[in-house]
Amino acid sequence: MSFIRSYVVPEGFPDSVTPSYVPYMTWRALKHFFGGAMSVFTTRALLNSVGVSQSRATSGAVAINWILKDGAGRVGKMLFARQGKKFDYDLKQLRFSGDLMMELGAGIELATAAFPQLFLPLACMANVVKNVAAVTSTSTRTPIYKAYAKGENIGDVTAKGESVGNIADLLGTGMSILMSKRNPSLVASFAVLSCGYLLSSYQEVRSVVLNTLNTARFTVAVDSFIKTGHVPSLKEGNLEETIFNPPWRHQPVAIGSRFGEAFQEPASFVATRPLFEDERYIVTYNPAKDKVYALLKDQAKQDDILKAAFHAHVLLHFINASHANLKARKRMNSDQGSYHYVNPNPLNMDFLAHIEESCKIVTSSYGVFKRKAREQGWIMSDSLLNPGRARLCGVAPVI
Repeated sequence: MSFIRSYVVPEGFPDSVTPSYVPYMTWRALKHFFGGAMSVFTTRALLNSVGVSQSRATSGAVAINWILKDGAGRVGKMLFARQGKKFDYDLKQLRFSGDLMMELGAGIELATAAFPQLFLPLACMANVVKNVAAVTSTSTRTPIYKAYAKGENIGDVTAKGESVGNIADLLGTGMSILMSKRNPSLVASFAVLSCGYLLSSYQEVRSVVLNTLNTARFTVAVDSFIKTGHVPSLKEGNLEETIFNPPWRHQPVAIGSRFGEAFQEPASFVATRPLFEDERYIVTYNPAKDKVYALLKDQAKQDDILKAAFHAHVLLHFINASHANLKARKRMNSDQGSYHYVNPNPLNMDFLAHIEESCKIVTSSYGVFKRKAREQGWIMSDSLLNPGRARLCGVAPVI
């Protein structure tokens, strides 16, 4: 217990941290355990592929290959570090994506055993991927620990958190060394440990409770409010948040879009613009891309961005309901043998009635949503607008 109090938990535990700290650190320790175990097998594969166990390999050749491998990894880390500002948004999603990349890098390292003649390109590629993952982990670590600290003990929480990771890593390494003496299948061992690592990683980031409304948590909060009139608590919102967003998944809402992305033709903009004369944003639906767009005027402030995002999700709710009704009508007409004409190439202005209706709903409900969100402990931020997104700097010149 003395060891645990000194090296594992922050001083004053459990009163010095939030309740979700224990499940987070449990899964974090398990993840490091599997990671440490896996490193034994991947390092062994790397060394065998460059001929450490073969008499023809020289220490000089091994050293040169190893230096080139590590150098490539450092270059990848420096290049990816330029994306630093993006780590302020969606840090849980980035953290899990980084762990996926770590496993990808480990898999590439393992492949060097099967293709020793390709050691250098494979090892360089693996190191680039793993160093990018390391940047992701490092950049998201402090905000996560900050979410657990109560008062001015962020340093203590961070130190003990890293200690837990190191202890678990050492235990995993020791277990893996014992396993490797029995010469188990590298592929089977990697598959089992990799599954344990990714499961632990997913549960680790899922257990983090953040009070800021990023894109994923904002979507959960607004959807719940639209359907039930209830804004979820911090714990509910974080648990329902989507952790893994593959790049090919369709994103139905875009905030801070460009004019050309949102409108198919100027006439649709002219028809929509009067509805937003008193707002610092414009919301529309582009049926060609099946996406709701929120365009920000150059005077838009933080609250305007939040209101635009809220309005975009309200409009999306109307659009989805309209699509569901249309499908039901088609099914009914098909069963009855009748035919109902549907415009195959709809335009923005074809959904003007939905936009008008959404404006009425937003006018009456946005203030209520903000009040209920604050009551649940949510903090409104401008993280819904990704860096580099566009604003409408004057409407007439854009047309």
